[in-house]
Amino acid sequence: MTARLDFSQVNYAYTDTPVLTGVSFHIEPGMIACLLGASGCGKTTILRCLAGFEPIHSGQITLDTRIVSARGVLVPPEQRRIGVVFQDYALFPHLNVAGNIAFGLRGLTTNERAHRVNELLEIVGLANLGNQYTQELSGGQQQRVALARALAPKPELLLLDEPFSNLDVEMRERLSVEVRDILKREHITALMVTHDQNEAFNIADVVGLMKDGCIEQWDTPYQLYHEPRTRYAAEFIGQGLFLPGIVLPNGRIQLELGEFQADTTPRWPAGTAVDVLLRPDDVLHDDASPLQARVLHRAFRGAAFLYTLALPAGGLIYSLVPSHHNHADGEMIGIRLEIDHLVAFERNPEAHH
Repeated sequence: MTARLDFSQVNYAYTDTPVLTGVSFHIEPGMIACLLGASGCGKTTILRCLAGFEPIHSGQITLDTRIVSARGVLVPPEQRRIGVVFQDYALFPHLNVAGNIAFGLRGLTTNERAHRVNELLEIVGLANLGNQYTQELSGGQQQRVALARALAPKPELLLLDEPFSNLDVEMRERLSVEVRDILKREHITALMVTHDQNEAFNIADVVGLMKDGCIEQWDTPYQLYHEPRTRYAAEFIGQGLFLPGIVLPNGRIQLELGEFQADTTPRWPAGTAVDVLLRPDDVLHDDASPLQARVLHRAFRGAAFLYTLALPAGGLIYSLVPSHHNHADGEMIGIRLEIDHLVAFERNPEAHH
């Protein structure tokens, strides 16, 4: 029982302030999607509209073929077959773990209910903890109870609102991988909200980057990182710096570091000033290279250093270098570019002071 979700041209305003403007996306059955963006961009409002907590002003929300929200249509939350995992877990302290999980199970016999609870305890890796109370559990265990409770009634869609934000980094990373495995095994259609791109990339098949109540780009994590379609997406996702370039008559782009092929079809006339995005993984350390850059700063990451490098003409780039190459600040090192995806944007004079 997993559904396709269609969110179509949805507008929503709070009093007179627009919060969502013409937002559209769809999620195929069994897919995990994630809304990513800074605070206040409208991510949580989308979840609230999906869950039925907020009426939309125009547009349509459909689960499979059933319209659950439209102008004048608001199917109540309890009739939507949607599960929600909240940021603060919202567990009941007076019920034990099994009682929390069983809470949303209606219309089952005692045996059926016990069977479903045991099945879920097994799925989320809490098989021996059904009799414990939630306050006796760690944050990661409480999160699993919240997930099991949301999955218990076999929802068609699962919503997760910043589900790992109360956990430390290591637990967050581990749990996001585990939750992805559980959702995939159960073939659950899910939509998560987060402001943490590592979390989004760990868990999601597809990510919607949001800005000011609109979806800036809806894409796989790989495409979002390597082929951002807007300057905002390029700056928000991952690390990278822009180098100035000029479009040549042959459609290639001239950078301080050489000539590079932009696309198969040149998008801009010759002479256009552009900014080219370089990621740390585009810049390789190579002692034999005639191209030299000066180490301005280095951040030790364990397996690698992230070097901030200054080019002779003043451009700045990052390079991710295995940590056995240990260079001091101020040192000159050889580099070469290996760019699989050359991402360039026309230079906007207002964006540069």
